[in-house]
Amino acid sequence: MDFSSHTQSSLSLSFNSHVSSPPTQPPTSKTTITDDSISLQIDMSYHNSSNPIPSKPLQLLDEKTDKVHSENNGEDNEKEEEQEEFSILGHPMCLKRQRDGQTLPLSKRFAMEQGLESRRASVRAWGNQPLPMADPEIHEIMEKEKRRQFNGIELIASENFVCRAVMEALGSHLTNKYSEGLPGARYYTGNQYIDQIESLCIERALKAFNLDSDKWGVNVQPYSCTSANFAVYTGLLLPGDRIMGLDSPSGGHLSHGYYTPGGKKISAASIFFESLPYKVNPQTGYIDYEKLEEKAMDFRPKILICGGSSYPREWDYVRIRQIADKCGAVLLCDMAHISGLVAAKECASPFDCCDIVTSTTHKSLRGPRGGIIFFRRGKKSRKLGMSLSQGDCSSHYDFEDRINFAVHPSLQGGPHNNHIAALAIALKQVATPEYKAYMQQVKKNAQALVSALLRRKCRLVTGGTDNHLLLWDLTTLGLRGKNYERVCEMCHITLNKSAIFGDNGAISPGGVRIGTPAMTSRGCVEADFETIADFLLRAAQITSAVQREHGKLQKGFLEGLQNNKDIVELQNRVETFASQFAMPGFDVI
Repeated sequence: MDFSSHTQSSLSLSFNSHVSSPPTQPPTSKTTITDDSISLQIDMSYHNSSNPIPSKPLQLLDEKTDKVHSENNGEDNEKEEEQEEFSILGHPMCLKRQRDGQTLPLSKRFAMEQGLESRRASVRAWGNQPLPMADPEIHEIMEKEKRRQFNGIELIASENFVCRAVMEALGSHLTNKYSEGLPGARYYTGNQYIDQIESLCIERALKAFNLDSDKWGVNVQPYSCTSANFAVYTGLLLPGDRIMGLDSPSGGHLSHGYYTPGGKKISAASIFFESLPYKVNPQTGYIDYEKLEEKAMDFRPKILICGGSSYPREWDYVRIRQIADKCGAVLLCDMAHISGLVAAKECASPFDCCDIVTSTTHKSLRGPRGGIIFFRRGKKSRKLGMSLSQGDCSSHYDFEDRINFAVHPSLQGGPHNNHIAALAIALKQVATPEYKAYMQQVKKNAQALVSALLRRKCRLVTGGTDNHLLLWDLTTLGLRGKNYERVCEMCHITLNKSAIFGDNGAISPGGVRIGTPAMTSRGCVEADFETIADFLLRAAQITSAVQREHGKLQKGFLEGLQNNKDIVELQNRVETFASQFAMPGFDVI
């Protein structure tokens, strides 16, 4: 600092030192003082000549010397406190001297280094513990679930067993990375390899369903199909706009809009948008397209939804496309249950007729749990009566930006990169001949189960199936779906109660939904599903007997299941049967 430009100053700076000697040379009018980091110049002409102040070199750090410290002397000297006392503008100040690290005694430096290594080692040990050691309680529960899957018959239509490669990707280091945004446009850095994974997943998704990238885009980030559907609504609609989908008791999904007969809105789709359902024909169980058109023309939905959760028959996409065009609606297909069949070309494809297609990735597709959205891009087409207006006057689709923005940032945070990698692996398998053979076997097994149940005088909704699932109407046997589901669970058969058209709603459904993908993944073929049909019928007989003796109400019925010898006998038969088949993805000891 150079104060030479000033002619006068009232600043008085004085130092008194307990440890330094006075300067041996008299001060000049301008003295330079230095230490390791500071150069300070003080013009001595600034001080008041009537009150002379002796000059003193300013030294903030100890001078480096070649003093030799013994270990003991060093430890004693640590207790001594060297300091400078001085005043600035009349205020007393104290400057403590900073010691050079080299003056620390060897024993103390060694102790400090040992402490650092100990802390590092503890973190490393915590981060590398295997699950049985890190959390034995959770590990034990997970092992029990593994044995449950192995010893049971899985017939829930929305469940499947993934391969080992998908499972490895899900449990990988990819879960560590935050990747908000899309490939090439992330909020965080360090995503060059994540971008490669997601771009490859997008490429494989289009290939799996034989789609032209100039005409179709895809978002692989949704956490579920319900999230995917809501992203479509959010991107294309305003709150209060109208949607129309298949009624839940008719086989539709809650995310398509559902409210109880009493008017209670169950799903967010019905809370934030106005929904009106269409239904199946009560006599046939098939969708009534005539009444669907009549309702759509009166209601004028912005989005018309096809696809369902418990509909065992093919959809007439051409017919519903015509209805959508007639009422000016965007046509959305939720193919969550049949996406595997669509990819394998084992059922009709919605891509020829629909504007947007959503799906889960873990049902018949046999990938990780998540969702996916396909949307048209490019120039609009008049094919199949599609209106060029499509609700606006543009000649090109504008779904891509609106849907991508709805997924993130409107509804979701960072994508689950481990899921996207696992999905890419599954989609690669979907494009193989082996996967097509697998889906063909899924359909064969469903047909075999239908035939076996029909021979045993069971009533099936629509009388059969065109896909991977079937609906068994238990009302003709006098059974409640909830009671039958519970008996099956105790016998290690998992399926789910399902509404049948004519019920009051999903609260007390009168049927069960049965699917074949999971057990097909374990290697079951038609003959095995004949055996499974026997187990299902025996469970129905047990349910009927307990209901007769203890009633249909839950409290009495559940009491009748305790220590039931028939249940124990069927449970043993089921376990013996199921344990013959290997589990994909993991070994059971």
